[in-house]
Amino acid sequence: MKLPGLTDVHVHLRVPGGEQKEDYLTGSQAALAGGFTRLMAMPNTRPPLVTRQDWDIAQKLANDQALCDVFLYAGGSSEHLDQLPLLGQVAPALKLYLDQTYGPLRLQGLASLEQIFTTWPANKPICCHAEEESLAAVLALAAFYKRSVHIAHVARKAEVELIARAKAEGVRVTCEVSPHHLFLNENDARRLGTFGDMRPVLQPQKDVDALWEHLGTTIDCVASDHAPHTIEEKQSSAPPGVPGLESTLPLLLSAASEGRISYDLIPLLLDENPRKIFSLPIQPETWIEIDQNASYAFPDHPFYTKCAWSPFTGMKMTGRVTRVVLRGKEVVRDGLVLVQPTHF
Repeated sequence: MKLPGLTDVHVHLRVPGGEQKEDYLTGSQAALAGGFTRLMAMPNTRPPLVTRQDWDIAQKLANDQALCDVFLYAGGSSEHLDQLPLLGQVAPALKLYLDQTYGPLRLQGLASLEQIFTTWPANKPICCHAEEESLAAVLALAAFYKRSVHIAHVARKAEVELIARAKAEGVRVTCEVSPHHLFLNENDARRLGTFGDMRPVLQPQKDVDALWEHLGTTIDCVASDHAPHTIEEKQSSAPPGVPGLESTLPLLLSAASEGRISYDLIPLLLDENPRKIFSLPIQPETWIEIDQNASYAFPDHPFYTKCAWSPFTGMKMTGRVTRVVLRGKEVVRDGLVLVQPTHF
């Protein structure tokens, strides 16, 4: 089975300021091993990417160190609204944090939100961490200002149904779901302890069922929300977040092998829709090869992510990446990343 190179529009690569958790090299190795040839990385770093200067520095590092394509979001900050026109010249999208988040970014106040909605370039989406009441506010602003918004990691039945109604009424909204909200629920959170803590938190099964019902219709794409923390951090200060780059595609392939989704839906959720939403270019001569019948306990290779753990460790999966080609160059074969940092 052959698929196009996949795009993950929601990853945390921890550069700058969190390199003990992940960096551009290890994060891109994990991406390639998981079938992703392009990433969109979040701006809640230390310092956050809320100025053109800090964004430029981080993007240059990504270009120099990553093994796959990495695009960086700009971060929305009430204190740096003057930077939006400069960031809008280069960043593919803006990220707003309107609810619980672990990091230096948190946007509050209607005045700031309205200024962002009128200042950020109209042809580029505003991506929002917006849950429950915050989601309703974002959808109202999107309708009023007639501009596109993308909702990150939708987790609740009420949220996905609200987005479905907004879409039906012509609001320019797209959304994503993360694999842990599809394959885990609140019972798993109790079982996993701090290793099952993320934002949004894991929900009851009724919410999980609703996400599956809207997958590929209301829900436009699957994004890992790869948020690595070291084992020591999860055992002590317990920051929320779980890694996901190496498990996302195997989970969806496993679901397809069980008939829960069609195989045809996978490239729509992980390639076609992400590219359209964020106006990303097609990568020439780029594809991944899959053994859709391979059965194994995850992972089938040593972790590439620096944090070296997963909430899905030991889970039986069906379907594995056997080969990845990026711009004509073989970069993965049978779980082994072959390429070193260089410009393709």
